[in-house]
Amino acid sequence: MEATRILKDIWLLAGLPEAALAHARLTGADPVLPSSFAVGAAAQATIAAAALAACELGHARGAPRQQVAVDMQHAALDCTGWFSIDGRVPALWDAFSGLYRASDGWVRIHANFAHHRDGALRLLGLDPATAQRADAEAAMRSWKALDFEDAAAARGLVATALRTFDEWDATTQGRALAAQPLFSIERIGDAAPLALPALAAEARPLEGVRVLDLTRILAGPVGGRALAAYGADVMLVNSPHLPNIEAIADTSRGKLSAHVDLRSDAGRDVLARLLADAHVFIQGYRPGGLAALGFGPEAAARSRPGVVYVSLTAYGTQGPWAGRRGFDSLVQTAMGFNHAEGEAAGDGKPRPLPMQILDEATGYLIAMGAAAAMGRQQREGGSWHVQVSLGQTGHWLRGLGRVAHGLRAAVPDRTPFLETSASGFGALCGLRHSAQLSRTPAAWPRPSMPPGSHPPVW
Repeated sequence: MEATRILKDIWLLAGLPEAALAHARLTGADPVLPSSFAVGAAAQATIAAAALAACELGHARGAPRQQVAVDMQHAALDCTGWFSIDGRVPALWDAFSGLYRASDGWVRIHANFAHHRDGALRLLGLDPATAQRADAEAAMRSWKALDFEDAAAARGLVATALRTFDEWDATTQGRALAAQPLFSIERIGDAAPLALPALAAEARPLEGVRVLDLTRILAGPVGGRALAAYGADVMLVNSPHLPNIEAIADTSRGKLSAHVDLRSDAGRDVLARLLADAHVFIQGYRPGGLAALGFGPEAAARSRPGVVYVSLTAYGTQGPWAGRRGFDSLVQTAMGFNHAEGEAAGDGKPRPLPMQILDEATGYLIAMGAAAAMGRQQREGGSWHVQVSLGQTGHWLRGLGRVAHGLRAAVPDRTPFLETSASGFGALCGLRHSAQLSRTPAAWPRPSMPPGSHPPVW
């Protein structure tokens, strides 16, 4: 399926005006990275949708429309999430993350957070203080894959059994995901259109838009970073007691970064004050987690009529896994992608997609959905709820079809697309944003800073 048609389908699902599509220019074709799936087209189309939706909101604020150009190779490399700090490229994975052979199949464990790693090792009967990877591999062979998946989920851990596409389709969760759209934008309350400051002709399209980003891994931070690239004031709100991964250095470009402890009354009061002046609220907490603290979508809409509230989940809002934690690598494994890539390679060994494309594409759908919903808020009033999930994005990616001989593609040189900037983490080298806006180029003038570097005030 050609990328322009993919973009059109996303655009019309969001209820955006078809006339704006004439201002999108997409170049390149899959394969651009080694995969039998259309990962390049997925990256390109979602990035183009995010940038074009931001420009369309700018147009609604009185600015002329402008061309948005996205090259597929640049977009795909953008979605690899590569970066370095002071010349050091951080490891993507903990030593215990990855695929393990079980007695009847394979299991993938996500161990990038210490509490998830230690929990998985204890479930395997191992002491986290002394266990080695080989010990975990030996212990896993005594488990059936689905039994370990169920036991891990019961303990709030993150591990999934490897499935084929047919096996996933036969599950209740697979059927539930297949019945859901790629994303949804729903009106959840009444409100007058929120006033936005006048937009100068040279201003980026989202200047004056305030975004609260309550996300950590990885789709949400990518979405917030995209909104910042298009001019929004994005405040990343981290808990002082929760860990982060090193990718926060890359995904915090362009953002304010504050600490707020939502376990305390004082912290919740701070968030309520921030929400009172926000236009967009993005959250990736476990389902129901923020609602229990008084910041679910309906409560946010009552507190801040006119807000656009974006919810990110792993497996969607329906089905028995709706409340289950998950990360991109695990969703790939559960839904059949790892098995399918192994089959395409011909060696029978499961293999991941060449980047965390479910995270990345979902992140750009967050940015697109937020901008699209803000446009509707400006036209119609109301408060709005945008819902996305890694699983829905995965189902959509599968529907884009396969790329013949895609695994033969070589990874292209990223050097032409890199930029280096000062940051609170050190010299940060990363990919330039791949959407080229003809009149108001995307940029991150605010440097990436560690959590807690800014006070929680607009």
